Amino acid sequence: MRFAPAFASIALVFSTVATAAGEKPLFASPDKIHLVIQAPLNSLIRDRQNESSIPGTLIEPSGQSLPIKLTLRGITRRTSEVCDFPPLRVDFVPPPPANSLFAGQKKLKLVTHCRSSPSFQQYVLLEYSAYRMYNLLTPRSFRAKLADIEYRDESGRPIISRVGYFLEDLDDVAHRNGTKEAKGPERIPVADLSPPDAARYALFQHMIGNHDWSMRAGPVGKNCCHNAELIGVLAPGQTIPIPYDFDFSGFVDPPYATPPSELDISDVRQRLYRGYCAHNADALAAARQMREARPQIIGVLSQVSGLDPKTQARASSYLNGFFADIATDASLGAKVTGRCVG
Repeated sequence: MRFAPAFASIALVFSTVATAAGEKPLFASPDKIHLVIQAPLNSLIRDRQNESSIPGTLIEPSGQSLPIKLTLRGITRRTSEVCDFPPLRVDFVPPPPANSLFAGQKKLKLVTHCRSSPSFQQYVLLEYSAYRMYNLLTPRSFRAKLADIEYRDESGRPIISRVGYFLEDLDDVAHRNGTKEAKGPERIPVADLSPPDAARYALFQHMIGNHDWSMRAGPVGKNCCHNAELIGVLAPGQTIPIPYDFDFSGFVDPPYATPPSELDISDVRQRLYRGYCAHNADALAAARQMREARPQIIGVLSQVSGLDPKTQARASSYLNGFFADIATDASLGAKVTGRCVG
């Protein structure tokens, strides 16, 4: 019975998400979909420096065919040294009709399987589950849509069938949260960050052991941020960071993942808290929320179709290490927030 508040709050989050998603059906249901993408993919895969798009067709579960354009995206996963199959961006041109599952969508990121080995399916599913876990904590998060995808060349010949997922467009995240995208300069001040959202962001990243991010600075010469998007306004306490791209986390732990060179850790499964000291009071509130939601967070692993028992057990064990560290307010301070930044 002590978990009743968590069930109530989580139900509210899902209710809010489902209501907001009514006009755009793709993310209204957590059910996995099956589709076909047909395009001259082999030529696109061979030329990883290609910045142009190629025409293709997406055949959705109903059998309806949608004209699309595909473009390579990403940094690490885009390279042939790391991935056999790069991440893609899917542009819908013209817009899908009203009766389409993709109605209302303009462009979507598609997270693909990276390597052809079936074992790499587990990494895709773990990263997908991380998005589902963050959805439990806040509607200020990217939703993801899991899909079994059959890739075909331009002649219709099968290339490979693998699991992947679509990531919600940032404009839609902002819209359902009653705000807009906040386009920042290369670096924004810590004071601009919404303390509750920044604290939850940092503590979640600590839970999954992800260090490949910055919620307030982008790469040199580029706009903020690194593996984070911003919504709200650029004003003190009003900028909401939203995390994405969790494949370099200890929770996912693919063979190509390495910790950032500037951090004093040797393995991605080592945790190093990178939240800001100014947000410690809000991190305490976030930790209490996460403790209440622990059964549901761990439970996501058993709800994701295709995750094998060994993967689930290893991932659960890793998460349980985090929950042991935040078991009490005192242990949170001693083991996590006491090592805050700034």
